[in-house]
Amino acid sequence: MIPVGSYFRLLTDYLRPQRAKVALLAVVLTGVIGLQLLNPQLIKQFIDAAVEDSDASQLIPIAVAFIVIAIAQQALAIWSTYLAEDIGWTATNLLRSDITEHTIRLDMGFHKGKSPGELIERIDGDVTSLSNFFSAMMIKVVANGALIIGILVMLARESWIVGLGVAVFTLLAMAVMTGLHQVAVPWWKAVRATSAETYGFVGEVVEGTEDITANGAAPYMNERFDDLHRKWLPQTVRAWMGWGIMWSTNIVLYGLSLTLVFALGAWLFGIGTLTIGSVYLVFHYTEMTRYPMDQIRNQLEDLQKASAAIDRVSELLAKRTQLKPEGDTPVPDGPLSVKFDRVDFAYTDGDGDSQEIVLHDVSFDIAPGRIVGLLGRTGSGKSTIARLITRLYEPQRGAVSLGGIVTWDARVEDFRRRVGMVTQDVQLFRASVRDNLTFFDATVPDEQIVEAIHRLELDGWLASLPDGLDTVLETGSGGLSAGQAQLLAFTRIFLEDPGIVVLDEASSRLDPTTEALIERAVDHLLEDRTGIIIAHRLGTVIRADDILILEDGRVVEYGERIALIGDPNSRFSQLLTTGMEEVLA
Repeated sequence: MIPVGSYFRLLTDYLRPQRAKVALLAVVLTGVIGLQLLNPQLIKQFIDAAVEDSDASQLIPIAVAFIVIAIAQQALAIWSTYLAEDIGWTATNLLRSDITEHTIRLDMGFHKGKSPGELIERIDGDVTSLSNFFSAMMIKVVANGALIIGILVMLARESWIVGLGVAVFTLLAMAVMTGLHQVAVPWWKAVRATSAETYGFVGEVVEGTEDITANGAAPYMNERFDDLHRKWLPQTVRAWMGWGIMWSTNIVLYGLSLTLVFALGAWLFGIGTLTIGSVYLVFHYTEMTRYPMDQIRNQLEDLQKASAAIDRVSELLAKRTQLKPEGDTPVPDGPLSVKFDRVDFAYTDGDGDSQEIVLHDVSFDIAPGRIVGLLGRTGSGKSTIARLITRLYEPQRGAVSLGGIVTWDARVEDFRRRVGMVTQDVQLFRASVRDNLTFFDATVPDEQIVEAIHRLELDGWLASLPDGLDTVLETGSGGLSAGQAQLLAFTRIFLEDPGIVVLDEASSRLDPTTEALIERAVDHLLEDRTGIIIAHRLGTVIRADDILILEDGRVVEYGERIALIGDPNSRFSQLLTTGMEEVLA
């Protein structure tokens, strides 16, 4: 279990920007508590005056003062609730933003081990639990805790015996509820973990609906969904049992406290220590402890959930990327060289544990402006090389250099800005073509977008869109053919003006009607840039200056394409003779 102090330490940084609001909330809460403690004193005065047969001229001012104070107390209570919610949600929204940014900066090894649904649940669901608790805690836990202390002080003013008795009883009740809370925290943590697992599964099913339906796997998926709910239900029941135990315990403790007060009040009234008004005041103050105790009990339920969420949020924030710390060396403009120096690489799971080695002692050097055709069977390491160039991963041994700069000596953003990669699967967003081309960068003018489309000779493609740049695309395929999606991806890269372009089997799914258009766009895209073309088809690498062939994660051949074609003993020449598509499949 994470102690409550960890919660405050986690959010301290997010409260500092709201110091003025927090100070104002403290003042308003002090006013609310003061008025709540003051009004019962008026009731005491009213009762004692009435018992003494005072006339109405003495009673009416007390009654009017009581009404005015009650209205003022309610107004301040509403204001304090608004301030508490505003502070709580502002703080946790900032926390949610920082967690999202932290998660995005983690390496791909982490993301491959987490489903999108699980990450959404952890970033949004867990932090929402913190938001609910934090906003309520400010008004209900802190304020009600202060109110209970104030009540005990006022009780001690009337009778130190009653004050001491109620104080001991209140401390005992808080100790019991805190102990029950500690027991229930692991139960809520299990609920949050299973919730994230379930939403992760739902995300996978939604994403793979087409394949699941086509392959008749729906019954199996339904069974897995049932299994998750069978696991989730008893965990939820057990967690709510913790709440039920605290609720029933609070009822019993409240009944015992009233019994204690009635007994002490009757005794003290009988010996003349308290007046009838004082006896009522003691009873009223004691009854007032029930509401703040109920609120604290309710918030301890949220604290159970929040503590589990704190644990998971802290665990996520503690994750560290496997990428080495980045430097600040600037990346040069223009075409960039690419150098792999004795690189070994193995993918890691979400916990950073290495799996089977994919690249073994890979070394090659691509001169600036050269176009290299990267060939090899499936699983030979071609896409891995592309991911190392974009620094989505870090090699376990050796170094990758772009433009003569080792990747970790420059900022990650600089390398990724200078490397453009187009894959078979183009990610589209539910947004306009303009936003999909610029990744929602509103600073890119339409003229620059249209110029890029014109340079790639894609004017006809733009004209075919019903609303031009304002055409709204859907997520996934976005209603575009594979070729149209590739054209959009090419334009994205052209707008970035990178020094290296990686085409990762980007032409393997193109429809014949757009083949010529794609080929022209690729030619323009590779002009004055270093190019790496990963492909299975001969036509894709015909424009390459050099050929690099991988086999089982090792470089088995690297040289100029023309020279390799003329060498009957070269692997590339043999591939051309035997049929490259069949050999490399």
